[in-house]
Amino acid sequence: MSLLETSPITIGAPGATVELQDVVKDYAGHRALTGVNLSIKPGEFIALLGPSGCGKTTALRTLAGLEQVNGGHILIDGKDVVDVPANKRDIGMVFQAYSLFPHMTVRENVEFGLRMRKVDAVKRKARATEALELVGLEQLAKRYAHQLSGGQQQRVALARALVTRPRVLLLDEPLSALDAKVRVQLRDEIRRIQTELGITTLFVTHDQEEALAVADRVAVMRDGNIEQIGTPEELYTSPVSAFVANFVGLSNQVPAELDGGLVTVLGKRLELINAPLPDGPVTAFVRPEDVVLDPKGIAATVITSSFLGSLRRTQLRLDDGFILSIQHDVAEALQPGELAHLRLKGKRVLASPREA
Repeated sequence: MSLLETSPITIGAPGATVELQDVVKDYAGHRALTGVNLSIKPGEFIALLGPSGCGKTTALRTLAGLEQVNGGHILIDGKDVVDVPANKRDIGMVFQAYSLFPHMTVRENVEFGLRMRKVDAVKRKARATEALELVGLEQLAKRYAHQLSGGQQQRVALARALVTRPRVLLLDEPLSALDAKVRVQLRDEIRRIQTELGITTLFVTHDQEEALAVADRVAVMRDGNIEQIGTPEELYTSPVSAFVANFVGLSNQVPAELDGGLVTVLGKRLELINAPLPDGPVTAFVRPEDVVLDPKGIAATVITSSFLGSLRRTQLRLDDGFILSIQHDVAEALQPGELAHLRLKGKRVLASPREA
């Protein structure tokens, strides 16, 4: 049964408020978290996004109680849980590895946490059935892990995390081991389930498309701290730094000039998104979709053009030798060597200082 075919289920209490306050974590002299601050509202879905080694999984593990902090506070509904054991924090967790018990059936795997909590057999069965219905796997309850696909195994892991009725759900790269199509399907199901249950959720990923697709807000991490947090739209349209602009979506780094608070880029003067900069040479960060084909625009020569289904991505060389990537309608087919003309749309742009 697909998730769309299941009836609404209320599997637990409303989500909790979560706060990380100046959280510090050291590993053998290396500071993995440098004073992380994060507030999550009840029922909110937050994605922690960043490259490998930025501290996102460490932040999640400190919240889970799997790592002890070296400083700061972790509050769940206002209570500091820094010294509370992991199994007392009312948190469910799903890992990248499915970690199912191979000798147990799907149902037995889902019931395991309830068995450890001494829940009686009748209630265990009812709650496991409820959780399996929620992820659309009740018909596979008697199968073993080796009889399931990767996506099905991860759904079982999700059901196992939800069956104990936690108020906070943590997901650590839960989709990275799946193929692209299954990853998108399960991503959408996780978001649907989270919305239905109203559970406070922290989702760790290095995939920016994944983060933008599912989260209410995205926190971009760098070097053990949060560089920027905001809605997907805010991060994409108003990044606060070159790092965020490059990590969230594609950006062309275009040589430009700043004069009187306006950036001249590709023949157009634009306002700065970020804080004021001194006049002079800058690098402007231009999204591919913010450059359009226009017969009256500046000339460029097509290098390559790729068909991507719903759009085309084309690389062009400007007269000064700079190479620019654009996205455009599939009907606008361009051939290598062809001359095209470009115009920059929009009114604002992110820029950073550049040596002359």
